[in-house]
Parts: sequence; structure tokens; C-alpha cells
Amino acid sequence: MRRVIGLILAGLGTFLIVVAVLLPTWVSSQVIKFPLNEYETATLAANNATYFSASSLTEKTGVNLEATYTIKGDGAAGNSSTAVWNEYSYVYDLTNRQAVQQMTRRFAFDRRTALLVDCCGANVNGDSSIEQRGYLGYVFPIGTKKQTYDVFDTTLNQPEPFTYSGTTDVHGIQAYVFVENVAPVQVGTQTLPGSLVGQSAPSVTLPEYYQIHLIYHVDPQTGALIDVNEHQTTSLRNPATGAQALLLFDADLIATPATVTNVVALDTSGRNKLNLIETILPLVLGIAGGVALIAGIILARKPREDVAAEPAGTSLGSAADAAPSTEHTVTEPAPSAPAEPAAEAPAEASAEAPAEEPAERSIVPGLDSDPAGR
Repeated sequence: MRRVIGLILAGLGTFLIVVAVLLPTWVSSQVIKFPLNEYETATLAANNATYFSASSLTEKTGVNLEATYTIKGDGAAGNSSTAVWNEYSYVYDLTNRQAVQQMTRRFAFDRRTALLVDCCGANVNGDSSIEQRGYLGYVFPIGTKKQTYDVFDTTLNQPEPFTYSGTTDVHGIQAYVFVENVAPVQVGTQTLPGSLVGQSAPSVTLPEYYQIHLIYHVDPQTGALIDVNEHQTTSLRNPATGAQALLLFDADLIATPATVTNVVALDTSGRNKLNLIETILPLVLGIAGGVALIAGIILARKPREDVAAEPAGTSLGSAADAAPSTEHTVTEPAPSAPAEPAAEAPAEASAEAPAEEPAERSIVPGLDSDPAGR
């Protein structure tokens, strides 16, 4: 029974050790993924912003803006490896109570690497001809590294490098900081009345330039974006001189404290699940498996027999059983007549006479030191 219990413990210990090894590797890759049915809202705010109002054809300055980003997952369109999310962003002028701009976007991406996938009706503002490539940006890879990631920019419609620039503390989370810097680059043209830009022509077509300084704070464990600072500028320029003709948008948008707190709370839940699967359970199961394996090996070994040392592989008991008697009494026969004085005996006879022996001696078979067995 002891040997059976030992074998069972050894098998259980081996199983637990294997599970401990698989949890942070294979099991984690199968279980820890970005969700299919995501629903999240983030708010960014800017003070002293400037933009051109298309409705009133005037420039609004010194206004407070609020940008709201809503993400909603399309669970039915996703699968075990790919998630499909819809985004709606809306920028609102709190000072003048009017909309500034809005955008819709649908995208598909790998649920662990955060790489965009061209499928499932992906589009930007309804334009499905735009191929979304690179990393998503709203989330980074699970297990984000200190490197540059090419994140898709919805204004340029192409991936742009987000360079790792250090770490920072966000509500107790050591976040990686990634920065996108886009110098002024032409993204299109705008046609508008010449009077708006100080020209006499009824209408003019001017090149539109875009630049951005975007800072992302990313939890490297979960890949979640937990804080954002976005300074974006778009303007129209004089094609002859390159000087700014009209400022279309200039705002430094920062995630509100309430948004950061909410996102960090969601991220903490994800971190706890990740730590449970990749650290806590493997450690506990590994220790338990090691103890069970050692105990099983000890119990499964054949018990040690309490046996005395024996010569030539023969035990004391067997030698004793083979001997006719464990002790003999040897008695010298009495002489038939008194011995004559030995004074006149020849020297030779005296030399040949046997040595005197004791009347009795004890013989223990197997331990006798006399090689002749006497």
C-alpha cells in the first residue's frame, strides 16, 4: 500500500509541475486575450483651444473642448483570435455649445498582439478602401516591450512610429511611455472663400497641414492604454510662401482624472487575472507538485530491511540452522592407568606429546577463528 500511495503522489506531483509550466506559457496565450464585447468610454479635455467653425465661418479661440471616445465590440463578428470593435469619437465646444468634429471607425485586430487585421468591414468614416495596418494603438500587445511600435494614424491613414521614451507612474502602475511626433505634413486641400484668408479671389484652394504630438501611457503587462495626452494642430497654408493662412484646429487634449481612474480600475482587474495565471498559480502548483513528487519517490522506494551484516551473503540464522549443534562440550577420555613418571622418557617422546588443553571449550559455528574448525 505504501508503494502504491508513493506512485500516486509522484504522478500527481509530476502533473502539477507540468501544469505550473504550461500556465504562464500555453494556457496564458489561450486564455488572456483582448475581449470581444468591449465597451468603454474615455474623455479628454482641452483648455484655451482654437478651431475654425464651419457653421459660422469664424475662428473660435480660448474655448474649452471635450473629446469623447466610445469603443463598442462586435462580438458576433469576432472569433477566438480576432476582435472587431467600433469607435465613435466626438469633439464638442463646451464654451459655445456646438459640435466641432466627429469620426467613426471600425477595425479588426489580433486579440493578443494588437496588430490590425484587414477584414470584417473595417473602415474609417465609412471608407472601406483605406487599409488599416500596423498596431491598433487603443491597446498595445499583451506584454508590451520597450521598443518602437508602428501605430495606425487615422488622419494620415498609415502607420506612424510610436517611440518608447521611458516609464512613468500612473496610479501605482509602472507604465511605458510611447510618443508619436508628426512634423507638419500635407494631408489634403481645402477650398474656401478668399475673403477668409485675406485674398480677393471668390474662392481659393489651399493645402491642409497636419501635425501631432501624441503621448500614450501603456500598461506593459496588459497592453492597456491608461493615459493619453494629444496635442493636435491642423492649418491651411499659403502655397506660395508656406505661411499659415488659417488655423483650423489647435488643442492640447488630456485624459480627464475620472477617465484615468476608471481605466486604471479596469486595467487592475486585468492585471490581477494575468498575475493569477502567470505568477501565483504556477508558483503554488510548482511548490505543491515538487513536494508531492519528493514524497512520492520516498514512499515508493522499497523499505529498508533491518538486517545484520553477513559473510559471503549468508545470514547468521541460516548458518546456525545448518550446524548440528550451536555448542559442543569436548571431554578428554580418562587414562586407564596412572601415568608413569616421565623422567626417564626419551626427549623425542616428550617433544611429540600433545599440548595440554583445557577440559572444556565453547565452539560457535560460523564465528570460530580456527580455520581448521577445531
